[in-house]
Amino acid sequence: MWIFETWQQAFLAILVVLVFISFTREWISVELTALAALLACVITGILSVDPEDPYNALKVFSHPAPITVACMFILSSSLERTGVIEALGNWFEKIAGNSPVRMLMVMMAIVAVLSGFVNNTPVVVVFMPIVLAICRKKDFIASKFLIPLSYAAIVGGTMTIIGTSTNLIAVGIAEKQGIDNFSMFSITPLGIIFVATTFIYMLTIGRKLLPTRLTLATLIQNQQSREFITHAFVQKGGELDGISFENSALSAMKKARVLEVLREDRRVQQPLNEIIFQPGDEIVFKGALEGMVGISETEGINVRGKAGWGLEGLRTETALLMEGIIGPESTMTGKSLKELQFRQRFGVIILAVHRRGKNLQERFEDEKLAFGDTLLVQGPADKIHALFQRRDFINLSEPEVNIHRLSKAPIAIAALLLFMIFGALGGHFFIPKIPIVQLALTSALIVLITRCVQPQEAYRAIEWRVVFMIFGMLGLGMAIDKSSLAQLIAGGMTEGLGIENPWIMLSLIYLLAAVLTEIVSNNAVAVLLTPLAIIIAQSLGVDPVPFIIAVMFGSSASFSTPIGYQTNTFVYSAGGYKFGDFFRAGFPLAVILWLIATFLIPVLWPF
Repeated sequence: MWIFETWQQAFLAILVVLVFISFTREWISVELTALAALLACVITGILSVDPEDPYNALKVFSHPAPITVACMFILSSSLERTGVIEALGNWFEKIAGNSPVRMLMVMMAIVAVLSGFVNNTPVVVVFMPIVLAICRKKDFIASKFLIPLSYAAIVGGTMTIIGTSTNLIAVGIAEKQGIDNFSMFSITPLGIIFVATTFIYMLTIGRKLLPTRLTLATLIQNQQSREFITHAFVQKGGELDGISFENSALSAMKKARVLEVLREDRRVQQPLNEIIFQPGDEIVFKGALEGMVGISETEGINVRGKAGWGLEGLRTETALLMEGIIGPESTMTGKSLKELQFRQRFGVIILAVHRRGKNLQERFEDEKLAFGDTLLVQGPADKIHALFQRRDFINLSEPEVNIHRLSKAPIAIAALLLFMIFGALGGHFFIPKIPIVQLALTSALIVLITRCVQPQEAYRAIEWRVVFMIFGMLGLGMAIDKSSLAQLIAGGMTEGLGIENPWIMLSLIYLLAAVLTEIVSNNAVAVLLTPLAIIIAQSLGVDPVPFIIAVMFGSSASFSTPIGYQTNTFVYSAGGYKFGDFFRAGFPLAVILWLIATFLIPVLWPF
């Protein structure tokens, strides 16, 4: 039996399924998938680009939700650039104490509160290396802290409307449909309950379910002795002069290897096997102390057979071993180490890669890098630090020492407070009600004009893939609204399932959002389910606000997989976790929060 009323509904149903499959299978990036869906709606005529048409596809680019999200990225960046977030991280390091339980309590409390007001991704990025450093110093197990770090950031974002982009999207869609019941702290009561529940769970049941995992650095350090970097020159007329690396004795070395070759102070870009040595070439070696014997005569190293190598010694330094994670905006994603010519470009080598619960130590040069991959990097200190200055690579081994605009910190804090106060008190105490997008634009402009964050830094801070993914999904949502597909699905859920009890239907809406957000973007879930939740509430003859709130909290309830929420993906590889570790630790929490939401949402926001 044909269940669709029009071909547009059938087409959009298929399109939604394809979009979700593309999100999960990663055929192409999520923002391209979403924009392709928007374009498909325009090409088929479901949406137009006519300025007079109320269903003009270009109207999505003026939607307040993605604009507000972009402004929040800038505001978060101002707090990061002025040292506010790092100051809180350093304060956490001082008060963490020597007890793992105390460290867990303090960490989760700080991260949850901070994530309620700024984007949680930079919070996790700043705290990860601090947590890892403390664990190394105090011999704690890092995997006991990184999942709680991510969970605290997730539930912290549910305490305010601005705590996560999911909330901003849901509120923006609701306001477009004439539902403007939301202020800055409208959802705070339930958000605090979520935070408290997560806090108690992770200190009791969850703490026992957290795995004991080794990070990459620990794994390698347990297997390898201390290694060194040595620099040496090729002598004119020596045995290496005019010889290719492949045909030289250097290629047969067992306990040392060539990192790079410098010619006239510039790195030779050719693959190592194709390099023909010339007089004056500087060769950089890496190896254990015994591997340095016979390479160069420098302090602390005994020389044997130097003449046989045709090398003059220059200097020796300790090789640094550090971990880094591929960031969401990295230019390295989708490329292999071989394609990147990683060793030639950066003068360091990759010893191992951690991906999706596996430590890869062999034959990973051809693997395409992806967001969340953790790389174990070794090389000279200056090259290592230069690599971590790139936005592509996030340092996990030690907290980054950045030069902050400390004098601007009060301005950045004031801009955030201005945003919060006017957002919370708008419409009360003679304070006019100002749209949240206007407040966000004002706060972002303040931190830009006062140079808390430079314009180019602001552009880099915005996660454009998230913004454009929201634009595309809003267009798909507009098409679904125009075709009445959402009404058809809502009718199927209420009449087909025979459920007329709004309490049960609200519970199902939350559950559907929580399940979907584990496998696709939480923002996409909010875009698609918020209109559906409103229609279902209206068909049941009840206030849609509780249903919208169910979508907000359900879309942020990503605890069971490492791929549903960006902070989970960050800690996934950094902690050496396996995929099932998240399900084991997070599924009971997800169930507990679902039950709490089911019973408390209708109590706090009656139908």
